[in-house]
Amino acid sequence: MKVNEIRPDIVMAGQQQAMHEDIAWLAARAKDFVEVACPACAADDAVPLYEKYGMQHRSCRSCGTQYVSPRPTAEMLGAFYAQSSNYRYWAKNVFPASRESRRQSIFRPRADIVAQALQRHGLRGGCLVEVGAAHGLFCEEMRKHDIFDQIVAVEPTPDLAEECRALGFETIEAPWEKVALKRAAQVIATFEVIEHLFDPGAFLRWCSENLVAGGHLLLTCPNIAGFETMLLGRESGAVDHEHLNLFNPAGLGRLIEASGLTLVECSTPGELDVELVQRAIQAGECDPAGLDRVWRALLESPAPGVAPDLQALLKKAGLSSNMMILARKAA
Repeated sequence: MKVNEIRPDIVMAGQQQAMHEDIAWLAARAKDFVEVACPACAADDAVPLYEKYGMQHRSCRSCGTQYVSPRPTAEMLGAFYAQSSNYRYWAKNVFPASRESRRQSIFRPRADIVAQALQRHGLRGGCLVEVGAAHGLFCEEMRKHDIFDQIVAVEPTPDLAEECRALGFETIEAPWEKVALKRAAQVIATFEVIEHLFDPGAFLRWCSENLVAGGHLLLTCPNIAGFETMLLGRESGAVDHEHLNLFNPAGLGRLIEASGLTLVECSTPGELDVELVQRAIQAGECDPAGLDRVWRALLESPAPGVAPDLQALLKKAGLSSNMMILARKAA
C-alpha cells in the first residue's frame, strides 16, 4: 500500500484549506474547552509537550498516553463533525477517487485479519456491529466471509448512513451515545474512532455493555509509540486537530481492562510508517540529527525490498504507528 493510493495527490490539493476551516471553527470556541485527566489511566500528572493547530498536547507521566487538554466538550465535538468542511471534502473528493484502492489496500485485508482472528477464537454467528461504518466498505467485505447472521452499521452522518443502507445493511443513523441495539453483539468493530472521542472510557464501557457474554471488541487507532509517530513527533500526521487521544499499547490496554474487557491480542499492523518518514525527510519535516545513522541508511536505501522488509519488521516488533486491539467480555 502506498500513500498516493489512499490519498491521491491530485485530489488532496484542496484538503488543506478545508482542514484549516475546521481548525478555525475550533479556535473560535477554544475559550469553552475543558481540562481533562489522562483518558487512559485517569492520572492528573502530565508533561506539556507542544501546541499544534491550536491544541495543547500533553504526555501522561504514568502511562505515556498523549492527549489534548483542554479539549472541546462532547457537545462541541458533535456540532464540529456535523459542519466539518474537511469531512465534506473527503466525502466528495478523496473517498470517491480512492474507494477501490481503499477496499483493496485497507478494508479487504482488515476483514481478512478480523476473520482470521475470529476463527482462532472459534467465533461464528451472531451479530457484528461496526461503529463509525462510514461508506460501509468494511461491512461489505465482512459479509463476503459469511461469518455473522447479521451485520449492523452505526453511522451518524446522514449521507454515509444512506450509503450503508444502499449496500443492504441495517443502519443506525446516530452517534454511539444514543444507540440502543436490538440485540447484543458477538463482535463490535470500530476503526479510527476512539482517538476522536471526548471520553474514550465511556465508549469502551458502552461497548462492553452491548456485547454478549464472551463477545469481542475489535478496534484500531494510531499508536503514539510507533516508529513514524516517535520519529516525527509533532510533525506526524497522527497529531492533528481531531485526534484528542493518542494511545500506546500499554495505556490503551489499561483502559480496556478498566472498562470490563480482557485484552486478548494487541498488534501493530500498519503499512505506511516507512513511506511517511521517507516523505517527511524529503520535505524537510524530519530533523536528520534525530535519526540514527543506521536508521537513516535503511530509510534512504535504494535497494529493492528494504522498505517493505523494514515495515514488516516494525509490525512484528509492535512498532508500527497503527494499532489493532481485540478484547473479550467474560463469559
